[in-house]
Amino acid sequence: MKKSVFLGALTVAGLAAGVAAAGTLDDVKARGKLNCGVTTGLVGFAAPDANGHWEGFDVGVCRAVAAAVLGDKDAVEFVPTTGKTRFTALASGEIDMLARNTTWTFSRDVDLKFDFIGVNYYDGQGFMAPKALGVSSAKELDGATVCIQTGTTTELNLADFFRSNNISYEPVPIETNAEGQQQFLAGACDVYTTDASGLAATRATFENPGDYVVLPEIISKEPLGPLVRHGDNEWGDVVRWSLNALVAAEELGITSANIAELSAGTNNPEINRILGTEGTLGEMLGLDVDWAKRAIMAGGNYGELFEKNIGESTPIGLARGLNAQWTEGGLLYAPPFR
Repeated sequence: MKKSVFLGALTVAGLAAGVAAAGTLDDVKARGKLNCGVTTGLVGFAAPDANGHWEGFDVGVCRAVAAAVLGDKDAVEFVPTTGKTRFTALASGEIDMLARNTTWTFSRDVDLKFDFIGVNYYDGQGFMAPKALGVSSAKELDGATVCIQTGTTTELNLADFFRSNNISYEPVPIETNAEGQQQFLAGACDVYTTDASGLAATRATFENPGDYVVLPEIISKEPLGPLVRHGDNEWGDVVRWSLNALVAAEELGITSANIAELSAGTNNPEINRILGTEGTLGEMLGLDVDWAKRAIMAGGNYGELFEKNIGESTPIGLARGLNAQWTEGGLLYAPPFR
């Protein structure tokens, strides 16, 4: 579930250049609502519940930004996008930011004219197969039919992996994760491939998850994160530092349970700067002093968001792994708030 590749790059870049001249922060404030692009539905990351209320790990990033800018975590219009439509939606200004399991790559950053403002999930592409298929490695998939979302880095990685291992496959193209799940369960393909996190999320919705296995190979690096258009640095800063606030909050021990107490002031200057009791960080962003406090309160710090939506106690069951704090052997590392 990742990105449009090169087709239409000039069109997307041209759209982005035209829209970026406008100030997105002012637009969002004037509109009173954040337009946030998300996936069409991936349980744990972004999906509407029975009442149409969007929930998930990526949704939490949207709500944090809305809370920081507008003071209301619910002031978000969630815009479902596919692998093919997401970049046009962002470039055209239909959405203010994209928070949708999208991989940071050179061409997307440079050629499509987007700014990836950070990584909220370090991932890698994997494969899921029915146990009945009897394979224990992706290298045993010679001749397999593979369900693959079009317009994604997954598509390119798949071709590279099979070519480098001198084996063949037959692609079964799909547009959305829901379609992929349906086709896979119906036996239209032997294997489903996407980010390992997406495989875990998809398998968790199956009636008999134990009948399916995620193969051990991780065949790519997939740094997933929110992105904005090139050319609007002020807006990029707001989204970037809202995400950084969630990461730093976990490292510094700021939680939804103690944030009110810590907001009265502490002996840690960085906590004070984040929560607005010292310094002028909010003013530098064009926001008020409580912007980061509201971002954190929207759904908790990074760790709280992770555990609630996709962690080991959820049906998705993801371990922190690379997404642990740098102090715990992971890759999460927020720059200093100073």
